[in-house]
Amino acid sequence: MGKALVIGCGGVASVAIHKCVQNSEVFEEICIASRTKSKCDALKAKLDGGKTKITTAQVDANNVDELIALIEEVKPDIVMNLALPYQDLTIMDACLATKTHYMDTANYEPEDTAKFEYKWQWDYRERFEKAGITALLGSGFDPGVTGVFSAYALKHHFDEIEYIDILDCNAGDHGYPFATNFNPEINIREVSANGRYWENGEWIETKPMEIKRVYNFPEVGEKDMYLLYHEELESLAVNIPGIKRIRFFMTFGQSYLTHLKALENVGMTSIEPIEFEGKQIIPLQFLKAVLPDPASLGPRTKGKTNIGCIFKGKKDGKEKTYYVYNVCDHEECYKEVGSQAVSYTTGVPAMIGAAMIMTGKWNKPGVYNIEEFNPDPFMEALNKWGLPWKEDFSPELVDKEPIKQTEYSR
Repeated sequence: MGKALVIGCGGVASVAIHKCVQNSEVFEEICIASRTKSKCDALKAKLDGGKTKITTAQVDANNVDELIALIEEVKPDIVMNLALPYQDLTIMDACLATKTHYMDTANYEPEDTAKFEYKWQWDYRERFEKAGITALLGSGFDPGVTGVFSAYALKHHFDEIEYIDILDCNAGDHGYPFATNFNPEINIREVSANGRYWENGEWIETKPMEIKRVYNFPEVGEKDMYLLYHEELESLAVNIPGIKRIRFFMTFGQSYLTHLKALENVGMTSIEPIEFEGKQIIPLQFLKAVLPDPASLGPRTKGKTNIGCIFKGKKDGKEKTYYVYNVCDHEECYKEVGSQAVSYTTGVPAMIGAAMIMTGKWNKPGVYNIEEFNPDPFMEALNKWGLPWKEDFSPELVDKEPIKQTEYSR
């Protein structure tokens, strides 16, 4: 069918590439490119021998000219950006220059500012449309599958969705006192930022970890979860008509929160450069270097993840609730692709999103978030490629009692 250029060779990229090789009818060729070519070569050696032809390359994803030269050499049908969010715009620039389709799993955020939003990528809409190419934004799980779930719920179960709660539960245990399940720099920036949610046409801000709920997750049990700001809230607030409130909650254990608070208190989560022995270093990047590599957690992580969306709205004039979710087992993921479930739940949708564009099932020039496409073929592919979804038509809601207006700080 075609060829993909994968930029990045971390935990998520490794899963996505494993799944591309499994889906060799679509991915006849893959080029794996990263700053460190030896990582790409090691993955190629592990996966070679199947129907998919694999090549490797070295590239600096911050350098547009290098990216353009590589794309022109490889001539892929799509560039799968599985590098860092700081590199989204340089890769998009290279795709524009070469008229190549683009997809990513996380929206752009400047390296020197802990602030992510879609405006920088949405600004490319007209240019991608004129070039006749598609940019698919946020094709991981959250963002990604959560947007597909929302589009699917609206298409098949509601006339109007009024409330969405996105719940991300990781009940995995890796045995370390403190470690992050994906890039520590991105993870810690995300959870130490103020919370935000959309309600009645405005954004309401909370202090970090200020809002806590306890939820009984199917196949996992009761867990503490906290309101965070997550990037799909921004696009879903625009793309789901009539939405009154949308929130995002993520589970954290007490050990994680205690360690995070201690690291914050001593300045280790700062992204402000400091001088150390005559050199400029960023504390958070130094911390990333001493923490366990998320890719190393696979063999020691046990337990399950449960990620999904609870919807409340109206169908045929009647109130309706609907919960759609996926449960993923860390040990099963490791057996299949050598990775824990957090990377797996992001890497599988990355492959599926690229396949939707390569097969023409999703085909419209411009820059789009995932919920702007037909959800049905993606939902079918989730069941086929390892992320089966389950439904509950009378779910337990996050708020069992009406919310007091004073609970949230504006």
